[in-house]
Amino acid sequence: MSIDNQRLDITKRIVGKFDDGHLNLYLEKEKIGQMVSEYNYELKEGYDFNHSRFYQYTNILSEPNQKDVNCKDENGWC
Repeated sequence: MSIDNQRLDITKRIVGKFDDGHLNLYLEKEKIGQMVSEYNYELKEGYDFNHSRFYQYTNILSEPNQKDVNCKDENGWC
């Protein structure tokens, strides 16, 4: 098993809400930052804005490909 660091495009999932004159940015119900000026955003660690797109950096567990083979003596694995 290994851990892969991935950058996910979350642009379509971002919602902006005005609060006290600030445009706050949300991913689902979590506040991830706010707009400081046009094309300038303060974002929580793990998030990025680049070329008009929002990204989330995340670690995903991945397992090497295992094949399930019918081997009676090896309990299904050989």
